[in-house]
Amino acid sequence: MKKVLTIAGTDCSGGAGVQADIKTITAHKMYAMSAMTALTAQNTTGVYGVFEITPEFVSQQLDCIFQDIRPDAVKIGMVFNKDIIKVIVDKLNQYQAENIVVDPVMVSTSGSKLLSDDAVNALVTKLLPIGTVITPNIPEAETICGFTINSEDDMIRAAEKINFQINCSVLIKGGHLTSTANDLLYYQGKPTWFISERVDNPNTHGTGCTLSSAIACNLANGLSIEESIQKAKEYVTGALKTHFDIGHGSGPLDHTYWL
Repeated sequence: MKKVLTIAGTDCSGGAGVQADIKTITAHKMYAMSAMTALTAQNTTGVYGVFEITPEFVSQQLDCIFQDIRPDAVKIGMVFNKDIIKVIVDKLNQYQAENIVVDPVMVSTSGSKLLSDDAVNALVTKLLPIGTVITPNIPEAETICGFTINSEDDMIRAAEKINFQINCSVLIKGGHLTSTANDLLYYQGKPTWFISERVDNPNTHGTGCTLSSAIACNLANGLSIEESIQKAKEYVTGALKTHFDIGHGSGPLDHTYWL
């Protein structure tokens, strides 16, 4: 059985963060492990509190995992502050971790900040460069590249700049565009579009966490970056199409729909 580690914050309501990652990994019939970076009090209507895990305890969690059950892939989500980022980078380099998917979580679906102001530079200069692939949405890509993205042409320019700046594969998710939901991968000097229909479903809580975890699972299985993304998108689209509806706000996905 392949083993996948998620390094992220929690979601006590189960729709995003570590809980969504574990559900996704398990749905892919892989062994899920987790290192917590923060505890959040949140639900489908918003994030109401964040409790930081100390960098020392994050480090201890990663030591325990890598020294006993080495993961075949790593997904990184909410990292919250620069000290936690430093620990993660140091430990993943120390253990020569492979197949790293970084979802640069900055703001939740409901609009709550999940990254401290002083951590943005550390995220861009330290954490993102160790990724096999990074998966920013459009607002996150705008923060990284420094300009506004209003069109697919803008997505290409942003991906080129981020790829040059960070030197890793970049998947810019197009869900924030009004006309399409197409995603753009910039990899080995060329853009590849992943065309998909926009599913009419307001319940999108945790979609970014789910997609990045699914990509990590597919990389763990030995698939290429392009294949990993395509299969992950198909999984998320299928989960959206079930129109699972729970909670009073933007609800979560049905991660086990295909089981």
